[in-house]
Amino acid sequence: MKVDKVIEMNNVSWRRSRKEILHRINWTVKKGEHWAVLGLNGAGKTTLLNMVNGYIWPTTGEVTVLGEKFGKTDIHQLRRSIGWVSSSLRERVNEYHLTEEIVISGKYAAVGVTFVEPTEQDYEQARKWMEMLSVDHTYGARYAVCSNGEKQKILLARSLMANPKLLILDEATNGLDFVAREELLRTIERLAKDEAAPTIIFVTHHIEEVLPMFTHTLLLKDGTVFEKGERKRVLTNTHMSKMYDEAIEVHWRSDRAWLTIVE
Repeated sequence: MKVDKVIEMNNVSWRRSRKEILHRINWTVKKGEHWAVLGLNGAGKTTLLNMVNGYIWPTTGEVTVLGEKFGKTDIHQLRRSIGWVSSSLRERVNEYHLTEEIVISGKYAAVGVTFVEPTEQDYEQARKWMEMLSVDHTYGARYAVCSNGEKQKILLARSLMANPKLLILDEATNGLDFVAREELLRTIERLAKDEAAPTIIFVTHHIEEVLPMFTHTLLLKDGTVFEKGERKRVLTNTHMSKMYDEAIEVHWRSDRAWLTIVE
């Protein structure tokens, strides 16, 4: 089945303990688009992603992911088509596992060693992804001895093992120094240029991480869609100033946006 809409949310709200965390979200991601999602702490970014992954369900509204409508599909099966890299995943990794074991575990929706005996083809595929992401030199090493940048790339390789159609990167650059961050961003950009690349949703606090490869941007504020659309139409002085409640100037360098607070 050909899927033109990767994510479709119609009037989606979500409440927890009588508090509305997401309010009437309308958002469509089409095949061929890559989206950056920006917002302050508490804006609802992670909640939104948890819903895309089927870990929470809307209180009201409809959610369709990869052509599968929630309530009429097998969520566990759907998740096999979604790759996810997040800080919460990194916390669950046993650092004494070998790097290739962690990468292979992504094929079996596990973290680290799987209950299924990996095949020789699994090891070959893991090495392929590790080579593509420039961490093949860690093959055979314990995850614990890897740098923070290498660890993030290994988790990225893990997320690609099942050949996902949708890849969600939730603040994937957290904890990285400037050089490691830029290396990871270049890796993501290189991945996106591949003809077989999945649709990428990249969540960040930092506007300068919104690379030219991201065709669209979603701004969240207080659980609502503040603005959405093509990257340069959204990342403007006016939108940024209203979202942050500060006088903001957006400066473009190398087709990337950088923020400055106007004194």
